[in-house]
Amino acid sequence: MTSSLESNLVLGAILFVLGAIGFLTRRNLILIMLSAELMLHGVSINLLAFGQYHGNSQGQSFTVFVLTIAACEAGLGLSLILGMYRRKKSLDVNLWTNLGEPDLPRLADDTYPPAPAALEEPLPHLAVAGRMPAYPTTPRSTLPTKP
Repeated sequence: MTSSLESNLVLGAILFVLGAIGFLTRRNLILIMLSAELMLHGVSINLLAFGQYHGNSQGQSFTVFVLTIAACEAGLGLSLILGMYRRKKSLDVNLWTNLGEPDLPRLADDTYPPAPAALEEPLPHLAVAGRMPAYPTTPRSTLPTKP
């Protein structure tokens, strides 16, 4: 093994591992797709390194094939992510965990995302000059009471 082959394989392995870590740990759909792209490019670097090591063009041929697949995957993935974002208004992958049939058991709780907290009591707003501001509930007097 030459040092060029070793360094290229190490670079490809580092890219693949970083992509795998990102793919497994991220919850955002776009970051998951970018991590998958990073793994594909790590594989491409390894294919090029082996092709150069063996002195043939098979590695380059496979790399062109992988780049073509990556471009198609990016286009389809982004269109699917855009469609899902339009439906749920979020890119969180946990929103899409229950895509099965309605009669099958659920894998995750359907209450995700949690219900928003109760709305706080609205604050009084400024009234037109000369009138008392409107209070949504019984007004609390800030004046001291007489004993």
